[in-house]
Amino acid sequence: MAAVTRQGEEFTVDAAIIADGLDLPQHAIARAMSTGAITTRTERGEGTDAGRFRLSFFHRDRVLRLTVDAEGEILSRARFRRSAG
Repeated sequence: MAAVTRQGEEFTVDAAIIADGLDLPQHAIARAMSTGAITTRTERGEGTDAGRFRLSFFHRDRVLRLTVDAEGEILSRARFRRSAG
């Protein structure tokens, strides 16, 4: 399986990438997503960023952000911690 696949407006990201980005064991990803412990946001690029998408994964104070092209190729990835509000 490719690291990121796209079908229409839906993206599928390999659990190993999410696990690495959020410092979680790979086997925990599906359950954490189904229970809402991991949440996601997808943003579509506009203007000079048209054809790119930002896929963000949130778990507690950790964030994994992937920028992908229309074919799902990962252009960049960032890991960081959210600051307390």
